[in-house]
Amino acid sequence: MIHHLTTDGKEIILVGTAHVSEESARLVEETIDNHQPDAVCVELCQSRYEAITQKDQWRNTNIFKVIKEKKSFLLLSHLLLAAFQKRIAQRLNIRPGEEMLRAIAAADRHGARIVLADRDIRTTLARTWKAMSLWDKLKLVAQLILSAGEADSLTAEDIEGLKQQDMLESMLEDLGRSLPVVRRILIDERDRYLAHHIYHAKGQKIVAVVGAGHLAGILRCWGQPVDIKALEILPPRGKWLGVLKWLLPALIVGLIGSGFWQSRDTGSQMITMWIAANGVLAGVGALCALAHPVTIISSVLAAPLTSLNPMIAAGWVSGLVEAVTRKPKVRDLESLQEDIITVKGFWKNAITRILLVVVFTNIGSAVGTFVAIPLMIKAM
Repeated sequence: MIHHLTTDGKEIILVGTAHVSEESARLVEETIDNHQPDAVCVELCQSRYEAITQKDQWRNTNIFKVIKEKKSFLLLSHLLLAAFQKRIAQRLNIRPGEEMLRAIAAADRHGARIVLADRDIRTTLARTWKAMSLWDKLKLVAQLILSAGEADSLTAEDIEGLKQQDMLESMLEDLGRSLPVVRRILIDERDRYLAHHIYHAKGQKIVAVVGAGHLAGILRCWGQPVDIKALEILPPRGKWLGVLKWLLPALIVGLIGSGFWQSRDTGSQMITMWIAANGVLAGVGALCALAHPVTIISSVLAAPLTSLNPMIAAGWVSGLVEAVTRKPKVRDLESLQEDIITVKGFWKNAITRILLVVVFTNIGSAVGTFVAIPLMIKAM
């Protein structure tokens, strides 16, 4: 799908593609060869550009840094999105991002400047993450897992339909109906971001290659003023979230203290309930991620204590223990892009298993906290 636009004496050829379509890749290549533009805008940021042009990028993954910076949930979601697109691409016998690779190659052939027009994926995901509640995050990961599983059940008609639209954008549209914040940040904000950078790209003739799902939004935003800086900043944490992080531990300590005020037996019973609910469920979470036995034990022991410290999460501890006991090897980095295609691969690869350990342990600990509180109140 091609749109011809003119602004300030410039000619912009806007090409809408399906990211996993061979026909789209050919269309992009032919359009650039025919028009020989001064610049080619692509729906990529610097990190995604490096990801598709540098095959060894995954070797630079620092799993310890990811855990310490509390980005495990973020990276896991990014991998799930990548897995979905890669599985679709395999069914179509095409590399993910093939149309972007051909756009870059064609631009190089004609000496055209390459413009990375999209917002940094890390900023996009971080803005989404910060704007979502814990429940929304769990819903998002669940829907991504389910969507990834559906890739294997596509019919011939479904695959033919992928040539007419961007399946990944279609999936995000579905997510947007149940999670409006996802659509607003992943799609609507990027529509404005892409429109701004394509509109202001230098050159008399420009070819812009974007996912078909962004076309309508870009055309709607075309020529309108966009506050780029506002779209690039990370929103501050909610005030109430910060208060809640300290309020819950204070409540737990207060309940235990009041229990001992009543009697030693009541206080001891409350401590037992807290350790059992929080520790055991955190351990169950680690077990679900197929963690090392040492990791499971560490999560059981750490969760009741870390849940009382807002600065440390149970998953942070268990993830680091898992990373030490089952330190990722070079082969895990080399096979990461293949392993994320299957659910089994997510649990088999040491890197993704560490991420799952962090996430599942945190979920178990959080559930344990809310299970323990009413039990402790009832014991008073």
